[in-house]
Amino acid sequence: MNTFLKRLLIFLSLITLCLLLYCVFVENIFAPRLSPKDTIAFKLNDLKLEVFYNRPYKKGRDIFGGLVPLNEVWRTGANEATTFETNKPLEVDGYPLPAGKYTLWTVPKDTVWTVIFNSKQYSWGVDKEMKPMWDPNYDVLDLEVPVHKLNKTVEQFTIAFDNTTDDLSLTMAWDNVKVAVPLEEIPETKE
Repeated sequence: MNTFLKRLLIFLSLITLCLLLYCVFVENIFAPRLSPKDTIAFKLNDLKLEVFYNRPYKKGRDIFGGLVPLNEVWRTGANEATTFETNKPLEVDGYPLPAGKYTLWTVPKDTVWTVIFNSKQYSWGVDKEMKPMWDPNYDVLDLEVPVHKLNKTVEQFTIAFDNTTDDLSLTMAWDNVKVAVPLEEIPETKE
């Protein structure tokens, strides 16, 4: 092997080693995420629903009115924007929501939460100033749902589908708070 190829190989090896060390020690790519990603799905007959979100932990912090300000738009989780997807049109607490993929935003308050379905897809939940990337011009639906106080603490933010009583709802719970958004498939009309 000639001298040029040896030097090139050594140089490329050093570059690779430096990139690996940077990824491990600076970017910490192998460390577990502080707010792990999760995807929940619900299927019933032809209806398919899916939510992608990140699940922050309470870790002894004051959540609503502390970490998550009251009366302000929240990205509904951490990191990437939370998404809600339905393959069928729905009635959300009596309001129509066309089939599609939406970002899910909330405005936590003491007695109610405003839940917002937004048609724009955002790469992240907040900007550099930690302000929500939400653009209200793309809101498809916003509604208020009552807050239910829980007797026990939910340590990790949790979104789930609840169909235990044949009344489907999208639930969100964290700390001592839970909200439930009623969902119902809009029946197809036969012509």
